[in-house]
Amino acid sequence: MNSKTKLNLALLCNLLLMLCSCANSKHTYTSNCDVDQAFKRVTYANLLDSLSFYDGRYVETTGLYIEGKEQSALYSVDAIATTGSNKALWVNFSQDCPLYLAGTQQGFFEYNNGGFTQINNKQVRIRGRIDTRNKGHLNQYRACLDRVSLIEL
Repeated sequence: MNSKTKLNLALLCNLLLMLCSCANSKHTYTSNCDVDQAFKRVTYANLLDSLSFYDGRYVETTGLYIEGKEQSALYSVDAIATTGSNKALWVNFSQDCPLYLAGTQQGFFEYNNGGFTQINNKQVRIRGRIDTRNKGHLNQYRACLDRVSLIEL
């Protein structure tokens, strides 16, 4: 192989590595809220089955985030979002707990790179406090995940 072919091959390999690493990178947004709290990792199914136990407690779980008009909800990754809000948690993002991309000053709700952060229909890891009295829009959700202090896409 001549040196020009080797250089082209090396550039192609580097480009492929960069594309693969970008596709697999996770974006983690955090807040300074509740940094002194211990968050209990819990599966989504266990959380829904034991909401009264977790009421007022700080949890970390994963789920499918769905947003829309008057909707901000977390569903089981296994469930189809149209199964109804009785299997969903209302997600209450608060201005009291601003979320920033780790290591930057880029806010979660800021316009950046030609658009807002897209999280609709994405699996997320999320932390917050469970509030069983808050049932979200029109009281149609099981409970609320309040004071969101971490979301990872």
